[in-house]
Amino acid sequence: MSTLRLTMAQALVRYLINQFTIVEGKEVPLFPGMFGIFGHGNVTCLSEALEAVKDVFPTWRGQNEQSMALAAIGFAKAKRRRQIMVATSSIGPGALNMVTAAGVAHSNRLPILILSGDTFVNRRPDPVMQQVEHFNNPTINVNDAFKAVTRYWDRIVHPEQIISSLPQAVAVMLDPADCGPAFIALPQDIQEVAWDYPAKFFEKTVHDVPRARPDKKRVAEAIRLLKAAKRPLIIAGGGTRYSGAEELVAQFAVDHGVPITETIAGKSTVPHDHPAYAGPIGIVGSTSANALAADADVIVAIGTRLMDFTTGSWTLFHQDSKFISINTARWDATKHRALAVVGDAKETVEELASALKGWKVDAAWTKKAKSLMAEWNTALDGYQKPTNAPVPTYAQVVGVVNKKAEPRDYMLTAAGGLPGETMKNWRCKTTNSYDLEFGFSCMGYEIAGGWGAKMADPTRDVIVMVGDGSYMLMNSDIYSSVLTGHKLIVILFDNGG
Repeated sequence: MSTLRLTMAQALVRYLINQFTIVEGKEVPLFPGMFGIFGHGNVTCLSEALEAVKDVFPTWRGQNEQSMALAAIGFAKAKRRRQIMVATSSIGPGALNMVTAAGVAHSNRLPILILSGDTFVNRRPDPVMQQVEHFNNPTINVNDAFKAVTRYWDRIVHPEQIISSLPQAVAVMLDPADCGPAFIALPQDIQEVAWDYPAKFFEKTVHDVPRARPDKKRVAEAIRLLKAAKRPLIIAGGGTRYSGAEELVAQFAVDHGVPITETIAGKSTVPHDHPAYAGPIGIVGSTSANALAADADVIVAIGTRLMDFTTGSWTLFHQDSKFISINTARWDATKHRALAVVGDAKETVEELASALKGWKVDAAWTKKAKSLMAEWNTALDGYQKPTNAPVPTYAQVVGVVNKKAEPRDYMLTAAGGLPGETMKNWRCKTTNSYDLEFGFSCMGYEIAGGWGAKMADPTRDVIVMVGDGSYMLMNSDIYSSVLTGHKLIVILFDNGG
């Protein structure tokens, strides 16, 4: 068997750069690069391996470990989970700074590969600088904190272990049902160990995201419920976008007369002017979508985990309404007594559309949705109308920026008052043009996430809207965006706080 003698760190990096994926019919690197801040635990071996491949696998220097990991998450969301960035830090505070970002990725079902330096397996130098010792268990250190906020966790204590660990980490991050952050701890003395790795481990691998097909009986039951429905309603979540099902869902809604509403993660599944669009739903949603939800008898929830801000803590719907939950994740599909149709959104809606040809909702329901949406648009115009007040409102500022934005511009925000203001007032002109991090409601995501989103697609402007609190909390990656040539448009709202 042909082998290559490499340090564990070199082997890890070589494996990453030989992973590819398909995006819009083109073969691209699965891991386009690394965000890194180097120090105790990753500055010697891992940085040496990265420096040797910097022309094909760039390393981007963040200003804070949390913010650079948030940038990686913003990148993944803009890429609709098709490409994944890596983030690396030293042990101790560097690693712990990324735990919050891991929570963001975990809550929002977004992939990121986190590589942290770790203490010595041989324990000879213990305690090393930045090591938090546990007197009753010397195997525990700060990296164990990631177990609560990652989908995959491992600590490499022998160089050969990456042969099994890395493919498993990749599989988790690419699995639509299990997607989330993967974490691998890299002990300092293991990073430097040379090993004879099988050459086949480094062969080029092209990954394609699998599409799970739903159970036929569950689809048949969903069809039965829809055919019996008088007032069906679609709630499009983030999974609709990650599946690439936007056009299919939009056409399904038009063909069958079913109004479309959107969750926070699902906003920009369809443009604001789509004929079946009935507005954003939930606590930070529209009067139109919420009025329809209260009257709907069958709700088709596509790719959403139905969190409280979507359901109004389950006060939004009629007590007798029935739910059809289409989701790749069994956990998300099997909630609130829904008919769980576990499968890919695109595959499932395609099957439903094929079986429901010729079926259409009573025109009165579709007409009601259009009337409510017209009222909502009139209300928005009123909220955004200029006044002679010395200080403009959130709605007025959002409205002005929205009107001037190009159709492909990408609006990004998080936390505070702006989630509600942009969910209501930002009228998406194209699909996949809006990112609101409200699954974890992480202050500080805005500028860092914007940097990552601009990296994901440098051809469009990224408009970051941020409140003064979030700005003061984490603004340092404005410098990163300038340093790396990734222009951002940042709108800073000072509410006097």
